[in-house]
Amino acid sequence: MQRRGALFGMPGGSGSRKMAAGDIGELLVPHMPTIRVPRSGDRVYKNECAFSYDSPNSEGGLYVCMNTFLAFGREHVERHFRKTGQSVYMHLKRHVREKVRGASGGALPKRRNSKIFLDLDTDDDLNSDDYEYEDEAKLVIFPDHYEIALPNIEELPALVTIACDAVLSSKSPYRKQDPDTWENELPVSKYANNLTQLDNGVRIPPSGWKCARCDLRENLWLNLTDGSVLCGKWFFDSSGGNGHALEHYRDLGYPLAVKLGTITPDGADVYSFQEEEPVLDPHLAKHLAHFGIDMLHMHGTENGLRDNDIKPRVSEWEVIQETGSKLKPMYGPGYTGLKNLGNSCYLSSVMQAIFSIPEFQRAYVGNLPRIFDYSPLDPTQDFNTQMTKLGHGLLSGQYSKPPVKSELIEQVMKEEHKPQQNGISPRMFKAFVSKSHPELSSNRQQDAQEFFLHLVNLVERNRIGSENPSDVFRFLVEERIQCCQTRKVRYTERVDYLMQLPVAMEAATNKDELIAYELTRREAEANRRPLPELVRAKIPFSACLQAFSEPENVDDFWSSALQAKSAGVKTSRFASFPEYLVVQIKKFTFGLDWVPKKFDVSIDMPDLLDINHLRARGLQPGEEELPDISPPIVIPDDSKDRLMNQLIDPSDIDESSVMQLAEMGFPLEACRKAVYFTGNMGAEVAFNWIIVHMEEPDFAEPLTMPGYGGAASAGASVFGATGLDNQPPEEIIAIITSMGFHRNQAIQALRATNSNLERALDWIFSHSEFEEDSDFVIEMENNANANIISEAKPEGPRVKDGSGMYELFAFISHMGTSTMSGHYVCHIKKEGRWVIYNDHKVCASERPPKDLGYLYFYRRVPS
Repeated sequence: MQRRGALFGMPGGSGSRKMAAGDIGELLVPHMPTIRVPRSGDRVYKNECAFSYDSPNSEGGLYVCMNTFLAFGREHVERHFRKTGQSVYMHLKRHVREKVRGASGGALPKRRNSKIFLDLDTDDDLNSDDYEYEDEAKLVIFPDHYEIALPNIEELPALVTIACDAVLSSKSPYRKQDPDTWENELPVSKYANNLTQLDNGVRIPPSGWKCARCDLRENLWLNLTDGSVLCGKWFFDSSGGNGHALEHYRDLGYPLAVKLGTITPDGADVYSFQEEEPVLDPHLAKHLAHFGIDMLHMHGTENGLRDNDIKPRVSEWEVIQETGSKLKPMYGPGYTGLKNLGNSCYLSSVMQAIFSIPEFQRAYVGNLPRIFDYSPLDPTQDFNTQMTKLGHGLLSGQYSKPPVKSELIEQVMKEEHKPQQNGISPRMFKAFVSKSHPELSSNRQQDAQEFFLHLVNLVERNRIGSENPSDVFRFLVEERIQCCQTRKVRYTERVDYLMQLPVAMEAATNKDELIAYELTRREAEANRRPLPELVRAKIPFSACLQAFSEPENVDDFWSSALQAKSAGVKTSRFASFPEYLVVQIKKFTFGLDWVPKKFDVSIDMPDLLDINHLRARGLQPGEEELPDISPPIVIPDDSKDRLMNQLIDPSDIDESSVMQLAEMGFPLEACRKAVYFTGNMGAEVAFNWIIVHMEEPDFAEPLTMPGYGGAASAGASVFGATGLDNQPPEEIIAIITSMGFHRNQAIQALRATNSNLERALDWIFSHSEFEEDSDFVIEMENNANANIISEAKPEGPRVKDGSGMYELFAFISHMGTSTMSGHYVCHIKKEGRWVIYNDHKVCASERPPKDLGYLYFYRRVPS
């Protein structure tokens, strides 16, 4: 990356128009007040358009506003100019050309390319032997598109030169500095590109590793030069190893080693003995393949350790990713992949399934012109804009084009390579949707089900007019509880968005095989022999569906007839059927030691699903309802004031109790809420709160209260409100309308900002066109009035009831030992055939593993 001295060190620029310094200065004078130098905290977007996935690598390059530092592709820069009046943009373009060949036909020797100065987050291999890169920067003044080539230090005003240099040298706004993402800052090893690997025939087996100089079987490192497996350093607590890997380096000088047990498709822990620090190896897959290791089918385990002798997960990875089949790549609209940002596959899989649903396509991509035109001044911070951008990127086909031979020949003749962009990076989308969620904003793997509910919450809070595409998932659950003593019943209803199906392990059809495996495994462990291949339990779907509908014992049921707690029996049925049914297989659980684990099961999920027999029936003849008397609210004396005061300071939460719960594997925000709503009574009391509330859609949502930037009140949360359907608080609406704004403006602004007063006012001022589009205003007024009417005359939550007959059209599969590790892949049925979406790779599926899915998406069959 060139700095100012190098980039602006010589006058003029290749191809720049020669003008007197005074002429350029005179041209810029009217715009000087709008040109800013980026300050600390400013986000400079120079690698991705705010409305599309155009970048400096795109044919039209990228335009960076010299005032807001937002970036726009050629198709969208005019919109920003018309909306803001900002005229000065820096145009960035990276040219890719075939390298000049030497006399022998090979590429000329590598040398430092001084023509590359853009710090871009791209997937291009800048060390390619076949292509060379050249970056170009220039100022463009709208509306006349006057261009000033850079560098131009002698002719540009000093302020403009400083501003240009600061923009070019700025870091990506997505590069965090917190400890959770330290791995993003690892340097690339200087030995990676030209690493010597001995052709000694060494092949590393998938099991039975141990140090070549001692008998240690953990903390093992594979030397990438000769394939030696040796133990790591000894630690102060007597764990670790005997330092034989370091001794090996001192003896032979082989610099790089990778830690066994950390190898996953996303990378591994690599250490450079020569550089004395952890490093990145961009050619790790090739270096591992030299020793027979296919990193695409590896997975790490908790604490860096691995059950070395078990081969089941390799099989799971192969089956789900359809390894071994020659899969045909798919291109065009609807067949665009999403690049993995490092443990972002959970997001990619969910979004592929979401945008295969017509209602979401219409709500966002169908409204693209209006959403983009009415986006706030910073569209990177607007949910609907980013959803529309992602939907268009996936569905347009613009970023999924097959290579055409005639075009390639023409490019070679012109000595310029125009690479096809296949797959888009959801970096901007992920940064926005996860910023309010501590877990999702980390670089750790996440639960796809948890992200799905988080996304539904965001869609609910950012409705576009009267349309809410997430309504297709909403359904009512009827819960019937019968008091064991009085035999009286109580019926209640709640909203849900997915059907959680238990795994009926007791119904496995291959029990004898499972028992034999368990006996063999225990014997192998006792004698330190290689473990047998894991046997996968085969579970009938009908057994899981039966387990879903079976009665559940409730120990602390409040019997209003007895005015005391009593034992009860609860059953759940569908009070309405959604248009799209999402089924979660509850594969993940906790062991006795609270370590998360996963059931390795195969369930024969049906292509056609009939759940009409699960329709709720309501109060039956002969049943007697319990009196409608609410239980008394019992609050410990030392926490009464705390719970009743909705504006308490969240900093009072007992963090030690929070961490005790988090160590059990529960989401951090859920732990914080549990401790808060139980009045800091300790981890045991908070644990009981978690058990009661863990099935709620907002279970892992951050704790929010009025006065602290949130929309839901603490009191509402105590009594079970989810916050998905809450109308903005009337007192905040009144404050905004007292300032002269319309009620519908206030409601829309508060919904778009999670009922934060200050942000809502900013939203209104940045949407000055809101009143100009009468159709849009009328629609919003009708929507607001409909909400008011629904509050005055409750008619229940919005549902799209119908038949309970469904057909499978998509499923998401998980590979790995828990939701906090592994990899997600999505299969979707399109145009009568199954397609596999594996990050950026989109191919026709040959053997869709429908029995190994985690989340299943069904659509209602028209009756």
